[in-house]
Amino acid sequence: MPSDETPIEPVPGHHPVDGHPEHMEDVAVLPGDPTGDERDQSMEKAAMRGVFLPAAILVGVFVAATLIFTDWMTEIMATLQRDVVGGFGWYYILLVAIFVAFAIWMGVSRFGDIVLGKDDDEPEFSLPAWFAMLFATGMGIGLVYWGVAEPLSHYMEPKPGVEGTPARLAQQAMAQSYVHWGIHAWAIYVVVGLALAYSIHRRGRPVSIRWALEPLLGAERVRGRLGDVIDVVAIIGTVFGVATSLGFGVLQIGAGLEFTDIATSTTALQLVLIAVITGVATLSVVSGLGKGIKWLSNGNMVAAAFLMIVVLVLGPTLFLLQDFVQSIGYYLSNVLQMTFDNTVYQGEAGREWQASWTTFYWGWWISWAPFVGVFIARISKGRTVREFVSGTLLVPTVVTFLWFSVMGGSALYRQMFSAEPMVPEGGEVDSNTALFDLLGHLPGGTIWVGLAILLVALFFVTSSDSGSLVVDMLASGGNPNPPVWSRIFWAVLEGAVAAALLLAGGLPALQTASILIALPFSFVAIGMMLSVAKAFRAEHGAILRAERRRNREVLTHRVTTDVTQNLQKGWPEYFGVGSAVVRGRRGPRPGNGPRSGRGGHGTGTPGEGTPGKD
Repeated sequence: MPSDETPIEPVPGHHPVDGHPEHMEDVAVLPGDPTGDERDQSMEKAAMRGVFLPAAILVGVFVAATLIFTDWMTEIMATLQRDVVGGFGWYYILLVAIFVAFAIWMGVSRFGDIVLGKDDDEPEFSLPAWFAMLFATGMGIGLVYWGVAEPLSHYMEPKPGVEGTPARLAQQAMAQSYVHWGIHAWAIYVVVGLALAYSIHRRGRPVSIRWALEPLLGAERVRGRLGDVIDVVAIIGTVFGVATSLGFGVLQIGAGLEFTDIATSTTALQLVLIAVITGVATLSVVSGLGKGIKWLSNGNMVAAAFLMIVVLVLGPTLFLLQDFVQSIGYYLSNVLQMTFDNTVYQGEAGREWQASWTTFYWGWWISWAPFVGVFIARISKGRTVREFVSGTLLVPTVVTFLWFSVMGGSALYRQMFSAEPMVPEGGEVDSNTALFDLLGHLPGGTIWVGLAILLVALFFVTSSDSGSLVVDMLASGGNPNPPVWSRIFWAVLEGAVAAALLLAGGLPALQTASILIALPFSFVAIGMMLSVAKAFRAEHGAILRAERRRNREVLTHRVTTDVTQNLQKGWPEYFGVGSAVVRGRRGPRPGNGPRSGRGGHGTGTPGEGTPGKD
């Protein structure tokens, strides 16, 4: 394990760069080229053998087993959901709370001024484009699916232990949605994304999860089998995390088509939708980051913002704005308690609720973290740590709160105050159709339902194409421009996993897979957090050493200059140098050597000394 004082071994094919001028001797800070253009071909071949093939085989086995033994896999997923998943709730709750504290610390600490790249690097994307790509890629498809359904579900079936008036239940429902989709979710992405951005842009490492752990594990372990295992775990987590989102998207698109009487939402239709939209996503992947994903992300944001404004204007506008402000206050007042609430005193009902909601969400976000972390790291070159943390943690959170206040608040308003409630008394919330039911009751409802279906499809494509690109980079040893054929392979495989999960049980299977797949990567995320802390301490120490060295040099130069000037100025007084010039003006003093005469001394004429009187 490298120490803080030892230069970190450079990666083959990467060349040292100059960063801080005063850091030139501190190679532990900036040992690699952030561009990473020159790569060792043997590393890519090793990644194919040690990462690509094992990950592809493991995911392929799951897909094949589900397609061949569908009933058996359905039973296994149900058993896991019932007997295993509930046991992870306490661990996920504690871990996510630690991630939140760590992310905030990184943003406000002395490490916030560290640049994710060379010190003179400028951000590649403008702030609006950066925010759009962060938000759309992070959780766009999930927001569309749960924006209406989750607050309404918490209101109709409150969290065990939550009781009170309808107003209190509604407020608690909105705050619980904020907890699941706000700072906690994005703190997970900050931990992974910050470690990757620092490794890729600051230290010139390949686009790979393993290299983010280099400060903790050392270069040799990272290059070896342990590094392969880390990347395989990250790839599998990413594939299943993206597949979970795709599954939600397909369920909602199918429900929307049935809501508009275009088609009946069957498993066959869902599989066809997966095939069609995966094909579109593959084309976007091939087009590259700048063309495909950026264009789709901007389009998603425009469409989502327009849909939200439509609901805000055509719905109970004043109520929604008041709800937004009030819910933020309620959230801030109760977020600490809600963060650690494990419903431990609610027995089996509490465990089931945690498995269906909080534990599922924390597992889903953790399984998404490799994908989102790599993606936001890649688009954040040139940002400072403080910019990265504040932008990733706060901006999407505020937008998410606004989305839930408008979409979920409209559903709660209709349920509480309308003669046509969203859910009849004694009924259950249908998460697949809740959004379309809300939009369908607005003026021009058919148009807005159609726009919502298009929006879900766009988010589907965004998640699939960016997820495929990230997985392919991980599987190819960090190559930022992997081959086209492998991009297509991973895009198709993600669609196949989504189809397999739908066949294995639908929504419960999606939730169970997210929670279980996230468990191995959660340990990797802990290692990334420790690596960031260790690396930042090392860099901060190098900065202090460089500053002290520079201050010593400045002080030495100043003292030397002052002493030299003082000596030159005081030389005549101390050593008599220059008195001959004075005597030359006044004439020599006979018999007394080179001394300057003093007026009034002796009896001679001015300027002459008197013998024996000096």
